[in-house]
Amino acid sequence: MNSNELRAKFLAYFAQQAHTVVPSSPLVPGNDPTLLFTNAGMVQFKDVFTGRDKRPYTRAASSQRCVRAGGKHNDLENVGYTARHHTFFEMLGNFSFGDYFKRDAIQFAWEFITGRDWLGIDPKRLCVTVYQEDDEAYEIWNKTIGVPAERIVRIGDNKGARYASDNFWSMGDTGPCGPCTEIFYDHDPDGSKGIWGGMPGSPEEDGDRWIEIWNVVFMQFDRSKSGEMTPLPAPSVDTGMGLERISAVMQGVHNNYDIDIFKTLIDAVAALAKVAPDSSASLKVIADHIRATSFLICDGVMPSNEGRGYVLRRIMRRAIRHGYKLGLNEPFFYKLVAPLAQVMGEAYGELRTQQALIEKTIKTEEESFAITLDKGMKLLDDAIGKLSGQTVIPGDVVFKLYDTYGFPFDLTADIARERQLTLDDAGYEREMEAQRARARAASKFGGADELKHEGEASTFHGYDALTHEQSRITAIYVGGQKVDTLPAGSEAVIVLDHTPFYAEGGGQVGDRGELSAGDARFTVMDTIKVGSGGFGHRGRLESGTLTSGQIVSAAVDEALRAATQRNHSATHLLHRALREVLGTHVAQKGSLVDETRTRFDFSHGAALSADEIKQIEQRVNRAVLANVPVGATLMHYDAAIEAGAMALFGEKYGDEVRVLAMGDYSTELCGGTHVTRTGDIGLFKIVSESGVAAGVRRVEAITGENALAYVGTLEARYKQAADLVRAGRDDLADKIEQLLDRSRQLEKELGALKGKLASAAGSDLAAQARDVAGTRLLVSRLDGVEGNDLRTLLDQLKNKLGSGIVVLGAASAGKVSLIAGVTADLTAKVKAGELVNLVAQQVGGKGGGRPDMAQAGGTQPEHLDTALASVEAWVTSKLGG
Repeated sequence: MNSNELRAKFLAYFAQQAHTVVPSSPLVPGNDPTLLFTNAGMVQFKDVFTGRDKRPYTRAASSQRCVRAGGKHNDLENVGYTARHHTFFEMLGNFSFGDYFKRDAIQFAWEFITGRDWLGIDPKRLCVTVYQEDDEAYEIWNKTIGVPAERIVRIGDNKGARYASDNFWSMGDTGPCGPCTEIFYDHDPDGSKGIWGGMPGSPEEDGDRWIEIWNVVFMQFDRSKSGEMTPLPAPSVDTGMGLERISAVMQGVHNNYDIDIFKTLIDAVAALAKVAPDSSASLKVIADHIRATSFLICDGVMPSNEGRGYVLRRIMRRAIRHGYKLGLNEPFFYKLVAPLAQVMGEAYGELRTQQALIEKTIKTEEESFAITLDKGMKLLDDAIGKLSGQTVIPGDVVFKLYDTYGFPFDLTADIARERQLTLDDAGYEREMEAQRARARAASKFGGADELKHEGEASTFHGYDALTHEQSRITAIYVGGQKVDTLPAGSEAVIVLDHTPFYAEGGGQVGDRGELSAGDARFTVMDTIKVGSGGFGHRGRLESGTLTSGQIVSAAVDEALRAATQRNHSATHLLHRALREVLGTHVAQKGSLVDETRTRFDFSHGAALSADEIKQIEQRVNRAVLANVPVGATLMHYDAAIEAGAMALFGEKYGDEVRVLAMGDYSTELCGGTHVTRTGDIGLFKIVSESGVAAGVRRVEAITGENALAYVGTLEARYKQAADLVRAGRDDLADKIEQLLDRSRQLEKELGALKGKLASAAGSDLAAQARDVAGTRLLVSRLDGVEGNDLRTLLDQLKNKLGSGIVVLGAASAGKVSLIAGVTADLTAKVKAGELVNLVAQQVGGKGGGRPDMAQAGGTQPEHLDTALASVEAWVTSKLGG
């Protein structure tokens, strides 16, 4: 039974048992941005189990795509070296939300596993475990199902604390929890395969013979902070069975990497590497990692240097390095997407519909890493060679591999393990902390970020007003130190109890404006968050004196705030348009919004075409023209996500969130300030698009009066260009194309003429060759002759000399071009590369090439004559003259 058939059979069985078959949720959890990846089947039902969410069904079944790499659940370092560790796997599960409980859950599991119409596994090859105190589950297994007592193992608190057991599950330190029961399969009942291990609970339980295939969790209690267990009013069931493990059982193999899906992928890797599809760890690593890589990209994750994107990059680079071990030095990893789509595309159609995007993203990352992989490996090999019997790779080397060559820490650890070495973790962390300290020191806000403000939080009024007449100064900081009085001319950070000033956050810059009291005028140049909720107004006191506790009037610069709001609201519309035009893989990677522009970084593997930019602009401007209301609503986080609001990974959200909606065009969680209607944006115009990192693109755009001024400037330049070439507005492009064609033709004719002149000059120059130690040597300076013409002339002169040495130099526009040639009969004694470097070093350059021809450049034409004059003596020494 292949994996696709097994998945379908599982879902069909539970559909017969009145379960609703629920599709796999994405690998990026939609209801929990603090969780890296979906790592279990119950993740999409978490709020149902806790009572925060209600579904129209009380029984569900799914085949959930999962990733365990990074964070608490990280199997990365073991993948490829064990029989059952994977970064990506599928979890088959059935769930009860206050419907059935222990008896039905156990009967369902047993019938599916052993029933003739289903998997038909021999009960004699199975045993089960229950929690030590779960007599109910024990009785169901023994009396109802008929499992012999010797095949039922009670597992107690085997992890050092009350309820800390392999057979007791909890969602956290508090909340829903309960005992679980597990089903194990015997891979070697008669010992003929030589697989070591014993039943769970025995001294040999860590062996590979008895393998857990199904876990059934009974959510029975609610644990309080004091540890008290209160029975839940509606007990629930959460089960999980790894598709890869049960596929191994049904296909009669012991190792997950021998099942049909992996065999197809391993065979594909082996064919690319031209090696046998044996048990090589590298083949398994690559086969595993292409699954995690492809599905993560499908779900919108792009390789980057932070968060989920960095976990993806680590997985990809680990696979690429293992390909390097197999001799795959050219991009290869992307070629495995097609065989993956072949074996898993039937169940997951997104592999086929997004195949081109996945391949392009992977190939781009391969090409990027290839630039540094070889150099990094050489650095590591050199460092290992210098260990002199030591077994620890220094932390500074590990850090340099990470910082300079893009080697994730665990990739270096992987290589070290292969060579029976370890890493200096502490030394690496010291280097990382030193880098963080340098980054903090270079931070835009310097000491302001480090203010130890412990006062009360500020109340923000800036959503509804731009002024506040009765704001009290709660703290004044000068140079990071708290003071009571601020004299005129001082720069400081002033904290207020109430303020209309927006403090930098969510990509939006802080407000500017003025604080005043009597004759005191404090110019606010920036507003930042300090301490726990304090708003710091950074600027300079232009006149008067301010003291802590004083009441001031706070006024935001209205024009700057309005321009910033236009750009921030446009950013939300831009995000939506990018996802509609480019695909749902687009995710925000960073933003900066101020009064001049919006800068938006997002995940995407290729430069935007002119047509894509046009479509994005059109979509945003349509939303602007629609002039829909922009409104903010405070909602519970879960309700906001359920309503379709977009949350950003890495942002910390409380239970209550602010949902910013622009009609049907955009809904995001956002604490920033915005226009009241989309029409207030005025006009949206993209002014640049570029790449900032592998898989990350950047768009800069302007709005309102800035956009109008920009369009006006373009119009003026367009007219100026048309006037210069004497063309009408509609004929400008054709006219320019005609001029370019004419320019190319003239360049071609000029090149031909230069070639003829160089050939003529060659006849004259050959006669200038001198006899040096019995060899003809020609050294000449030919200013104005370019690189290609120098090479042509060199070949002509070598042919005319028959046997000899030629060195030519030319100066033009402050740069030097050099070329040296040596006829084949002389290269044993004189190397062109050495000769050209001799001259190049004297003119501030360097070069290289073959023994018979080499080139170089330089930046000091004033030394060219002296450098050329040194050639004769050097050649004489080499020829023994």
